Amino acid sequence: MSGGVPNRSSRLRHMFRGPRPEAVPVLVGRACAIVGLLDVAAGVFPRFRHSRMHTLAEVLPGAMGPFAAALSLSAGVLLLLLAHGLKRGKRRAWRAAVALLPAGAVAQFTYRHSLVGAVISLALLAPLLLHRDQFTALPDPRSRWRALANFILMGAGSLALGLVIVSVHSERIVGDPSLADRITHVLYGLFGFEGPVDYEGNTSWTVAFSLGALGLLTAVTTIYLAFRPEHPAARLTEEDEARLRALLDKHGGRDSLGHFALRRDKAVVFSPSGKAAVTYRVVSGVMLASGDPIGDVEAWPGAIERFMDEAKAHSWTPAVMGCSETGGEVWTRETGLDALELGDEAVVDVADFSLAGRAMRNVRQMVKRIERAGYETRVRRIRDLGEAELERIRQAAEDWRGTDTERGFSMALGRIGDPTDGDCLIATAHKADEVPGEYGDLKAILHFVPWGTDGASLDLMRRDRAADPGMNELLIVAALQAAPRFGITRVSLNFAMFRSALARGEKIGAGPVLRAWRGLLVFLSRWFQIESLYKFNAKFQPRWEPRFVVYRASGDLPRIGFAAMQAEGFVDLALAMPRFLRRRKATARACAHDVAERSVRAA
Repeated sequence: MSGGVPNRSSRLRHMFRGPRPEAVPVLVGRACAIVGLLDVAAGVFPRFRHSRMHTLAEVLPGAMGPFAAALSLSAGVLLLLLAHGLKRGKRRAWRAAVALLPAGAVAQFTYRHSLVGAVISLALLAPLLLHRDQFTALPDPRSRWRALANFILMGAGSLALGLVIVSVHSERIVGDPSLADRITHVLYGLFGFEGPVDYEGNTSWTVAFSLGALGLLTAVTTIYLAFRPEHPAARLTEEDEARLRALLDKHGGRDSLGHFALRRDKAVVFSPSGKAAVTYRVVSGVMLASGDPIGDVEAWPGAIERFMDEAKAHSWTPAVMGCSETGGEVWTRETGLDALELGDEAVVDVADFSLAGRAMRNVRQMVKRIERAGYETRVRRIRDLGEAELERIRQAAEDWRGTDTERGFSMALGRIGDPTDGDCLIATAHKADEVPGEYGDLKAILHFVPWGTDGASLDLMRRDRAADPGMNELLIVAALQAAPRFGITRVSLNFAMFRSALARGEKIGAGPVLRAWRGLLVFLSRWFQIESLYKFNAKFQPRWEPRFVVYRASGDLPRIGFAAMQAEGFVDLALAMPRFLRRRKATARACAHDVAERSVRAA
């Protein structure tokens, strides 16, 4: 490493291993949530806000009781919404909380006549103002789809809270309204109209103002999110992509995942010298990098420092998925983060691969059987395919995907046949049927991206569901046998999560803890390809290269895991949207992709 690295490393270790600078925002966020709950309770529950002056205040002309109840309820809900932003040190959440806490104090004192409640709200202002320098985090990437999510969630929450408001005044309800009447009353009240439920005294005003406040709050927050300026998620620009390709030309042989840094839904930070870079995507507040940094190892610390600075500026949780052992050592040394073995990557050395021998018997028999059934294989560079065939392959890969969303992040390029990816390798299986299918004789596809000048890394596997089993085995064997013709000496296959645990857990002498861990992994394999990917990769007798996840604290691992599942496409929050909105969103993405491809071709 260069002479300046130790000082930078020392500073980063102090920043991320010493007392956490975000400790105060976390405490303030939790306190804000508690105050918000108190405000909501004060606005909803009559017994909670009981005081000696309460009865008099309810009947005095011009009393502020109903108005203050609505104000208390609104301030409480907003403080609950702001609590998460305060925990992350967001500047805008801090500004809103500074304005809302005095409003909550006024509501507490005016409606409940509670000096203690007002003091609690105002007391929270002291740490907010005293530690205002710790609330500097910039906004997250966002779009106007947040407005739709807010409307759905706030609407559902307002309906549920409204039912509580209507029902807690049971002793003052006139008659015995049904549940349908109460729901109708809430829905009318959210829009500011009188409902079918009636109350004795001025309670009707209190309920009406509270429901109206919830409806107004839902409308105002939705309108704000819909019309505020967008902060779209960062994308790889043409200039960034050109710089990354230049780094890969020089150093791409170091990491088999290097070419996946060219996904255009990733952002990038470069080292000050421009000789190294880290690509990432922000998912649910997690700044998720994948693989090793790109470029010269000597310049990695500079790119890592920029990455950590960006995470700190936005209060994102830093994490790295699937880095190599060398990458994990540099990340942990330079930042003070921790590393955990995530699984193993299967790498086949082409010179050592052969179908001969007992260990390859099952693969050999399967390949021979499929070849006798009339299948043939072709292995070519993308640049050697005609446009018509390439388009047919693209469409087949899309239709054979099997899921609503494209999966992959750390080991997937997300595209086939881009003009800039001419060095990618594609293996296809063909069989002429009596009745040609939609894609002619095409039956299966394997796509590989370059791994330096002498390697290839598996990107995707797709096959026609009507084709015979064993298409993937057939094409992997075909690609390995054709590799010398393209100057390829090593091929990276799939990544097997927790491979070592599965392998050790099934051996004689494995302890009860290891066997229990393996049993859990086998159980989870019903939904995730854990055991199946391990067994599939093991067929080709690869060497196993460990891969690691780098993280800041053990408490961050569940959040990082969830973000990684979102990035890889195993969890899609968009599925919670109505079906017609999901179609619109998918169409918009497809149009954007087409525009991007046309612009690249035009260039």
